Amino acid sequence: MSSHSICRLLFHRARRGRRAGRRGFTLLERMAVMAIITVLIAMLLPAIQQAREAARRFQCKNNLMQMGLALCNYESAHGCLPSGSIDVNRPIQNTLQGYHFGWIVQILPQLEQGNLFASADFSAGVHDKKNVGIVGARLKVFICPSYWAMGACYAACHHDVEAPIDIDNHGVMFLNSSIRHDDLIDGASNTIYVGEISETGMFWASGTRDTLRNTGTPINSAVIQPGSQAAFVMNLKLLEVGGFGSIHVGGANFVFGDGSVRFLSENLSMRVFRQLGSRADGDLVGSF
Repeated sequence: MSSHSICRLLFHRARRGRRAGRRGFTLLERMAVMAIITVLIAMLLPAIQQAREAARRFQCKNNLMQMGLALCNYESAHGCLPSGSIDVNRPIQNTLQGYHFGWIVQILPQLEQGNLFASADFSAGVHDKKNVGIVGARLKVFICPSYWAMGACYAACHHDVEAPIDIDNHGVMFLNSSIRHDDLIDGASNTIYVGEISETGMFWASGTRDTLRNTGTPINSAVIQPGSQAAFVMNLKLLEVGGFGSIHVGGANFVFGDGSVRFLSENLSMRVFRQLGSRADGDLVGSF
């Protein structure tokens, strides 16, 4: 037998030996591996969820920054902030009747939505069938990524207490208002322009409680989880407005008159919160 044949024979015998020595995983080993994988997933999942929520909160702040910039540009172009709601009747009732064009429609050109703005028929009310196209539009800048709603997830501040939307409110956008930067006696950095709302309405174009809220109610006092039908069927009276809130844990985001976006805690003092909702109460605002 040649040396080459002997080498081949030894090689095949060695390979058969290795095969014979192999064995599969035992049931105990498999269970141990599965347990380790389960523990690792349990440890990583909260971190992944926190990272996703942090990204959503960042996008939410970015939305508010865009709205703050749009409001600043609107004021530069028109000499004042947009009216929170436009109507000849007062106060505003939360119904599907009335002219009710809201502040969001008015800043569409500043949000690079000129075509959508041009499609609005201002000869008819916002709820009229002539404006079905604009009311049915969905724009990402008005929707917090943590809460994919039908309407807007943001509302302008109309007042510092719970009261109907009217011409004598203390906020920055209310019925037929035309507030200028000089009217912010308390300072732009101490005046809320827009904040998050958790129980949104159906009509982002309407100047009702769908897009206007006040600081007379604690933050997150009426938080409703996304997907809940109660978010669209709130048992409120015609003149009730409500406050701010968000799906984010612990508080909500707000954009102020100076363009800054801040996360306000739901434990914020109501005295301070009401001061932030008034443009000219003259009181010194504490830390927040």
